[in-house]
Amino acid sequence: MLLTEMTPLPGARDVAGLRAGADAARRRAFVAVIASIALLATTQLLAERAPTREQTLPLAVLALAVFAAALPALAVTQYVWGLRARRVRRREHELYGMARSGRARPLTRLAVACGWTVTLLLGWTLPRFFHESALHTFADALSWAVEALSVVSVGAGVSFALWWARDVVGILARAVRSDGSPGDPWDPGRGARPRVGPALRTGAVLVVAALVAARAHLWEPASWLVYLLVTAALVCAVVTDE
Repeated sequence: MLLTEMTPLPGARDVAGLRAGADAARRRAFVAVIASIALLATTQLLAERAPTREQTLPLAVLALAVFAAALPALAVTQYVWGLRARRVRRREHELYGMARSGRARPLTRLAVACGWTVTLLLGWTLPRFFHESALHTFADALSWAVEALSVVSVGAGVSFALWWARDVVGILARAVRSDGSPGDPWDPGRGARPRVGPALRTGAVLVVAALVAARAHLWEPASWLVYLLVTAALVCAVVTDE
């Protein structure tokens, strides 16, 4: 009898369901990061290129709205992702005595931190657009809010660095003591068909990097190309094979 035709171990289907839920939460968190950075960089690029202050103002307001929506979206989607991932690891440990290898987890968390950093850096430049729109009072108030947010962000960044370093040390210590997870041959779907999701996610990251580089004036794409890039980023982030 083939191994995949055997009756699943007790709880194996439960683990597969938990993994599917964690994967869905991960995809939503990735879409939130990509959409936040892409839309924020694009609106700021277009605001910079607006010929008059009257045309700059609606784009500045749109960029502020994107930033205000991005912060809770990133926080909620990443919290749900982390919660479901912990449930998977806890259930795997109950069934197999150990969780599946988490060696890629530090890199994933570092990538998430980079996404937060880029989003915040873009958000901190918003007051300038309102100054250019002649809304100086509002721009000054927004600058005060940005300064307060920057202090909180620096504190959160230091806490994350310490927690991340401790997590890396713990993963390395467990890797030395363990031979790895025994695996789950009853987990449906893994390796059953080619996966294009990683390629699409890589494409989304590269396109967003191009938009951020344009926002940093490392290159000057035409406006039509900016629209094309942001569309490609959103499509690559949302469309997957899963």
